[in-house]
Amino acid sequence: MGFFTVLEQRARAVDSLLCIGLDPHPADLEENTPQGILSFCRKMIAATADLAAAFKPNAAFFEAFGAPGWQVLAEVIASIPPGIPVILDAKRGDIASTAEAYAQAVFLTMKANAVTLSPYLGRDSLEPFLKDPARGVFMLCKTSNPGASDLQDLPLSGQALGHTLYEHVAALAQQWNQNDNLGLVVGATQVEALRRVRQLAPDLWILAPGVGAQGGDLEEALGAGLRADGLGLLVPVSRAISRAADPRQAALELRDAIRQAARVKTTSMSPSSPLDETQASRLRVAQGLLAAGCVKFGKFTLKSGLESPIYIDLRQLVSYPQLLQQVGEAYLPILNALEFSRLAGLPYAAIPIATAVSLLGGWPMLYPRKEVKTYGTKAEIEGLFNPGEQVVVIDDLATTGGSKFEAIEKLNAAGMQVKDVVVLIDRQSGAKEALALAGYQMHAVFTLTELLDLWEASHSVPAEQIEQARQFIACTPEYVHFSSAFRRNAPLV
Repeated sequence: MGFFTVLEQRARAVDSLLCIGLDPHPADLEENTPQGILSFCRKMIAATADLAAAFKPNAAFFEAFGAPGWQVLAEVIASIPPGIPVILDAKRGDIASTAEAYAQAVFLTMKANAVTLSPYLGRDSLEPFLKDPARGVFMLCKTSNPGASDLQDLPLSGQALGHTLYEHVAALAQQWNQNDNLGLVVGATQVEALRRVRQLAPDLWILAPGVGAQGGDLEEALGAGLRADGLGLLVPVSRAISRAADPRQAALELRDAIRQAARVKTTSMSPSSPLDETQASRLRVAQGLLAAGCVKFGKFTLKSGLESPIYIDLRQLVSYPQLLQQVGEAYLPILNALEFSRLAGLPYAAIPIATAVSLLGGWPMLYPRKEVKTYGTKAEIEGLFNPGEQVVVIDDLATTGGSKFEAIEKLNAAGMQVKDVVVLIDRQSGAKEALALAGYQMHAVFTLTELLDLWEASHSVPAEQIEQARQFIACTPEYVHFSSAFRRNAPLV
């Protein structure tokens, strides 16, 4: 069973997202000795165990005492009741061989259930900690300290999975979470970063320190970082509890405040009636497109020269196999209602999508080349087919329909018949109308308007950006007219 499955079970069992931090600051101890640390931690555990989703001892305060401190740390972890996950806050990070030793120390010697790690050395430095699904990792992403921006906010370009270093880390974590045991550390003081990380990593658990002594706003942090199911965010608090006159009462009040804020968030995100599986899968795809950076909001110049408040690039899907599968599944209800023999994926973005659909539905696939080879067979169509077969065109986006017509002409010239075109997103810029004039029917998993509605309902995109995109859609008649005129004389099927 994966670590986060265990954590989720614990969180649901006690209806709590509170993580009790065990930070034995010397100033808080009756005596600054290993035994003083042990006494302090045991009192905290006894007072709060029934309220805790997890405990998080901070290794530094124990390590300061050397070997006796390590012995006390093991005793503290052993004192935590079974069934409550223990996250060792150690922030380790080293080359793979050294990481193996650190993993042994954390999991086998100390018997912690999870650990905080630095990702700076890359994936191989994490693998020794991730190989056992029962052991968890919280990877540093956007930390709560003032100097976090020195590195974590650095802008990236090229093949990065986000605009900044911390966004890249979040997107990588979503990919690397193969065993349901990788989460992220994002400070509760960084509300906008929490919101962005939740978009990039919609499934992952987030450890969000900074509430209490560091001044993080609990409601804002939960509003930005919770998943739609009301879970996925763990709030660690130490000093605000340990330094309270009544630590148990302080923990109880925090637990209840978290409960209330979480319920407000989930209520605002939930539709008036429960989602069926089809609706839920559509929402997952819509959220996944945002998280993967396939959809961006801002100011973008399109190929047409128009300035758009939204940009869609589905070529990013190849880096997100789980999302690619979900996208492929979203095509199936439409395709199952059509009659055809083969799929024709259009280069380039739609070829991975068509491949996923082919594997899921069992339909053979081909694709027309954009550039005909000048050597070998000089084939215009890659893949097997028989003249007279009916083919469904698979594409990622539909704007004016120009690329669809070019592909259909090649398929027709090879002797195949086309009646239907299926796309993931119809940008509502004239493609559907232009294709209809020529006798082809276009089907879309989503219109852009439908996606905007989903993002608005789930509070995934700021309202002003949603409105700007809607206004842009409403101002496309000239584009539609161009598209229609472009293919008005196209031969009918």
